[in-house]
Amino acid sequence: MTRIDDTFARLKSEGKKAFVAYIMAGDPDEAVSLEVMKGLPEAGVDIIELGLPFTDPMADGPTIQLAGQRALDHGMTMDRVLGMARSFRASNSTTPIVLMGYYNPIYSRGVDRFLTEAKEAGIDGLIIVDLPPEEDSELCIPAQAAGLNFIRLATPTTDGKRLPKVLQNTSGFVYYVSITGITGAAAAKPADVAPEVARIKAATDLPVIVGFGINTPEAAQGIASVADGCVVGSAIVKAIGEGQPVAEVLAKVKALAAGAHAA
Repeated sequence: MTRIDDTFARLKSEGKKAFVAYIMAGDPDEAVSLEVMKGLPEAGVDIIELGLPFTDPMADGPTIQLAGQRALDHGMTMDRVLGMARSFRASNSTTPIVLMGYYNPIYSRGVDRFLTEAKEAGIDGLIIVDLPPEEDSELCIPAQAAGLNFIRLATPTTDGKRLPKVLQNTSGFVYYVSITGITGAAAAKPADVAPEVARIKAATDLPVIVGFGINTPEAAQGIASVADGCVVGSAIVKAIGEGQPVAEVLAKVKALAAGAHAA
């Protein structure tokens, strides 16, 4: 049982849906980013997705691309991302942290070294956007052996033939991408998402969390009502990128979390 498994078990016992928040590590700088991160649980966040800055983020729209660039411009590195996780863990031992990003920085560091350091830093799971199931031996299977969940993305184009392959070594939860395209590109619609979530849940016992295209408390409630929870990223990252004070960012997160929890 990981922190992610424990969190979903607790939420289920409480009859609540999960609210997952994404921030980019080091955006706009390490100090502000860490302050936001530490405030997320009190704002109602059940699971934190921590973005790993990368120069070529193929799945991300302009908002998150710019966040990654700001982080890199301020000297964010893998060491500093893991350092943020350690700092967070000094005062919070229960909220799961999922590291979300791309394989290149992990490959460059070396898989074994990365997994050892990530586990020691308090990372609970990985979402690596550009590693398909055919490459499970690269990172997915070693990560599971190291005690980290490997969370896979399913999309509107993941058909019935492909879905079993996607689910094969997935753990923690399934991340359903609600739209065809990049982050922040369009609005997720519960009527479109509901049958897809049902299709995935018929094939797995894992929770299904929906992300992409959710940017208001009403949208969070609508999407969470047809899934096991929702993810909000671009709306939070946009507020940070606009230079809003941390208290205002966290107030926005709190409203989004309340929307999801009202589902």
